Amino acid sequence: MNEDYAIVMKGIVKEFKVLNRREGLKGSFMDLFSRDYRIVTAVDDISVKIPKGQIVGYLGPNGAGKSTTIKMMTGVLEPTRGDIIVNGCVPYKNRTKNAENIGVVFGQRSQLWWSLPLIESFKLLKEIYLIPDNEYEEMIKLYESLVDLEPLLHKTVRQMSLGQRTLSDILAAFLHNPKIVFLDEPTIGLDVSMKAKIRELIKELNKRKKTTVILTTHDMGDVDALCERIVIIDHGKMIYDNDIDHLKTYFGSYRTLKLRLPGDVWEEKLIDESKTDVMSVISDYQKKGKILDIKLEEISTEEVIKKIYEGEADEYEKVSGTYEGGDNPGIAI
Repeated sequence: MNEDYAIVMKGIVKEFKVLNRREGLKGSFMDLFSRDYRIVTAVDDISVKIPKGQIVGYLGPNGAGKSTTIKMMTGVLEPTRGDIIVNGCVPYKNRTKNAENIGVVFGQRSQLWWSLPLIESFKLLKEIYLIPDNEYEEMIKLYESLVDLEPLLHKTVRQMSLGQRTLSDILAAFLHNPKIVFLDEPTIGLDVSMKAKIRELIKELNKRKKTTVILTTHDMGDVDALCERIVIIDHGKMIYDNDIDHLKTYFGSYRTLKLRLPGDVWEEKLIDESKTDVMSVISDYQKKGKILDIKLEEISTEEVIKKIYEGEADEYEKVSGTYEGGDNPGIAI
């Protein structure tokens, strides 16, 4: 039943008509009257169902079509073909209704008022979203229980550090208790401590408010810490939809060999044990100089995603599976 899902997309395609531009001043003038266009497909036949309350990592290399898909989910863009339902409505046909039920944190674009204290931004958002007094007070109390909110409330946004501003933006996105929150690179540029605080905040808000979270990020720490499920797209096509552990099974023969060499220098090498003997690699290094320490680790999520982005998984046969939360292909590499 679609009522169990926050987002349902079936065969979504988004095409853009792009002018074939000529070089030089003369070419620019001729382009004013040109009808020489080509069709660029940014999103190509994506079908996905996202259950309510789930945290999903929506991943892909730059230019893969992530932002275009998110813009269709939020109602900013209309699909060229296919069906999309968000919170029970068609987002591009019901942009106002859809906006009432979503929260967004996109890049470094703050939705807070730059010269106002945070508490005043919260009060303005309360009026914009028509949040009842009791619900507003409940959310503020919840925030106070999760983070040290008091030092931020009376500080203007422009006086905040990047981490404080990001934290405040996330609190603002959840303030009206939306059904879905879209987070685009929420921890980019932050130190390790602030990343941990923001990840814990997102996890707790999702748990307590049952909010569906769509996360786009290049930080695999975010994915490991937050995501129950990941969807990967490349060149507009969905190539994976399942959990991280399922993905790693297709790279089970890969290990990361770490060697500490003289001068306290660590060297890392990703090894496919089905093709390369680890001991022979160690022996080669030993011949070149003394090895002070050796570590052999399972392939990290970051390395798995990197190999998919770089197209290094083509050697694997195309396989399919079923994600428990929907009816999508498990993996197609």
